[in-house]
Amino acid sequence: MLQHVSVLQQIGLAVLALATAAWVVGLVRIMRRDRFAVSVWRTGQPLRHVPAQRGHSGERVVLTPAEQAAFAGLVRRLDDDRS
Repeated sequence: MLQHVSVLQQIGLAVLALATAAWVVGLVRIMRRDRFAVSVWRTGQPLRHVPAQRGHSGERVVLTPAEQAAFAGLVRRLDDDRS
């Protein structure tokens, strides 16, 4: 035992070392379990492409001239912010 360290500090160090070892063991087990799940996921059928939308929903909104102008101003302002 260390001579210049109190018993409480030595117990605390031992508890901390045990907690660290338990955390490492738990982390390794989780990583191994997830590694198997990821390998199964990677060998699965890949997504060929995202299907395109078919047809229109049929919903339309008629905008007033004031709403059209406000929307155009909003688009211009957003476009200016990106530049």
